[in-house]
Amino acid sequence: MNWDTLTLCYQAEREKAANAANADDAALWRWFCALFEEGRLRWCRSANGWLVSVDHKHLSTEASFYEAIRVARERLDVGVRHARRQKNAVQ
Repeated sequence: MNWDTLTLCYQAEREKAANAANADDAALWRWFCALFEEGRLRWCRSANGWLVSVDHKHLSTEASFYEAIRVARERLDVGVRHARRQKNAVQ
């Protein structure tokens, strides 16, 4: 492989990674907006960082607002999947 080919491969991989990151970020903020509009999402700043709750359940405390929202979404998604598995196991 020559230098030009490697550069093109690198640029293509970088572009794919950037597009994936943009899609993930957009999905996070769509989730945020939907829950906010439904009145299910709450957050506040404390001495320990940003506290985020969904449906009155505390899900994250992180130094940055973005990280707190991202972690809260991950934890909520894991909890929903776990609850579905348990419900299916009972049936």
